[in-house]
Amino acid sequence: MTTFPKEHPYSHGSAPKIGILIINLGSPSAPTPQAVRTYLREFLSDPYVVEIPKPIWWLILNLFILTTRPKDSAHRYAQVWTDAGSPLKVHTEQQAIQLAQALELTLNQPHIVDYAMRYGSPSIAEKINALKAANCDRILLLPLYPQYSASTTGTVFQKAYSVIGNMRNQPALRTVKHFHDDPVYIQASADNIRQYWAQHGQGEHLLFSFHGVPRRTLDLGDPYHCECLKTGRLIAENLGLKAGTYTIGFQSRFGRAEWLKPYTADLLPKLATQGTARLDIVCPGFVSDCLETLEEIAIEARAIFLNAGGQSCHYIPCLNESEVWIGCLANLALQHTKGWQDTDSKEDLKRSRRAALALNAPQ
Repeated sequence: MTTFPKEHPYSHGSAPKIGILIINLGSPSAPTPQAVRTYLREFLSDPYVVEIPKPIWWLILNLFILTTRPKDSAHRYAQVWTDAGSPLKVHTEQQAIQLAQALELTLNQPHIVDYAMRYGSPSIAEKINALKAANCDRILLLPLYPQYSASTTGTVFQKAYSVIGNMRNQPALRTVKHFHDDPVYIQASADNIRQYWAQHGQGEHLLFSFHGVPRRTLDLGDPYHCECLKTGRLIAENLGLKAGTYTIGFQSRFGRAEWLKPYTADLLPKLATQGTARLDIVCPGFVSDCLETLEEIAIEARAIFLNAGGQSCHYIPCLNESEVWIGCLANLALQHTKGWQDTDSKEDLKRSRRAALALNAPQ
C-alpha cells in the first residue's frame, strides 16, 4: 500500500499561485577535494549521465574516478571561485531574482520564482516542496539548457516527476523542453556577441563551443547534436557571418569513447596553424558562466590556441544576467504559463469560500 506524506491543510477560497522553477546543473559547495568528491558522486551516479551497466560503472567510479579526480577538479574550481561562491550558482540565483522582477511587471497571476540545481544544493525536491507549501498548484520547470539532452534536461524532468509522484495532492506540471531555436534566445545570444565585439573588437574567426556528449547518444536518438548545430547556424545567420568565418565544436570530452565531433581541443591548434591570428570563442549551450566556460575555455582553450601560434584568443562571456537574457527568460515563462492565469477576483474567491463553508466544508 502506498503511503503519501501528509499534505498541508486545504484552504477554501485561497488564491493558488504559479511556481516558476529555473534549474541548472549544480556545483560543489566549495572548491575542495571533499566537496568535489561529494558532488561528483551524485552527478556521475546518475544513469541519465553515464549509460554504463551499473555494477561496472560503480567499480570504475569508486575505485578510480573518485580517488583521483576530485583533487584535480578542486584545483580547477579554485581558479574560478568567487567570494560569493560558485559562479554557476551565483549567476543562477541572480537570474531567478531578476526574472521575478521582470515577471512582476507582466504576470498578474500570483506567482513565485525560484531556482534549483539538479545536483547539489538547493535540490529540485527541496524547491518543489517549498513551492507547493507556498500554495503553488501549478509549477513550470524551466531547465537552463537551450539544447535538449537526456543527460541534462531529461534527468531534470525525471527527478521532478519522481518528487511529484510521491505527493498525494500533486500540482499541475509544465516543462520547457528546449529553446535552442527560440527567436528571442537567438536574438539575445547574437546581441550578447555584438555587445562584446563593440567593446573589444571582432576576431577573424568565431568558434561556437558546446558541451560534448558520447557519440552513441546521437545514434540512440538524442537530438542534442542537431540542436547544437541549429543554434550555431541561427546565431551565425543573425550576426551575418559568412561560411568559413565560424566553426562549431564540442568540448569537455571524458573517457576513451568517441564523443560528438569535431572536438574543440582539436580545432584550436588547427585554426591557429591555418593562420587565424585572433580567435573569439562563445559557448551558447551555457547561459551562465561556470567551470566549463571560465576555466576550460577562457584559460585552457586560450592557452592551447596561443601555444599553437595564435596571437590572441577572446572568450565571450555567457548571457548571465544581461538584460536581453532576462527578457528571454521572461518571454519563455510567459509562453509556457498561458492558460494558467486565473481571472477570479478577490471577491470571487471570498464568495467561493462562503459557499464551501455553507456546505459544511472543513475550515
